Amino acid sequence: MKSIHDGRRSDAAPRPTTLPAISHTEANIKCVGPAAFRSEQARDFACLLDLDPEVVQWSPAPPILREGDDQYQLDFVVITENGSFLIDVGREEPQPPPWVTTLAESMGHQYRPVAMAELEGSFRLRNAKDLLRYGFYRPPLGDRIRLLAALDEMGSLTVAECMSAVREGRPMPTVAALILQGFLEIDLDDALIGPDTQVRRIRS
Repeated sequence: MKSIHDGRRSDAAPRPTTLPAISHTEANIKCVGPAAFRSEQARDFACLLDLDPEVVQWSPAPPILREGDDQYQLDFVVITENGSFLIDVGREEPQPPPWVTTLAESMGHQYRPVAMAELEGSFRLRNAKDLLRYGFYRPPLGDRIRLLAALDEMGSLTVAECMSAVREGRPMPTVAALILQGFLEIDLDDALIGPDTQVRRIRS
């Protein structure tokens, strides 16, 4: 799970245990429960979780970890195909008390710090935000079948070609929604999504 394993931060500032009301205009595809975030960085990381194929579900309300009179608030509990993680997000890499990692593991989770300073402005984050703006759109069945049949025949198509194949719905929302729903895939890391971006069908 690339986005979970890549974060780094070195920040030991006191951490609030209440969730501020931070807006999130993008859809939340794999979120369980209300989407409230402790920081702008956590809100952005949620976009990466929704586009990570290994993530099954995530919640921005992990349990508060306690050791004696001390407590520590994390940002996400994430369930993946390979296990569960408690995610600690900040602009720089978090440095929690040593007991946090041990307690997380005793609860059956792996602790992961994420440094958004290393991810902000990346093509993956920018592309994820662009796609998630269409997360509430439901593409027509006819367009979905038409696109999947075309990809079965051709192997891959460009975004522009996929948009041209849409007949019943709105072209860009249809293509974006089918990517978010796991029918189609594109490369999110090398460049911003454009007309020549290659689209492939995901095989289950």
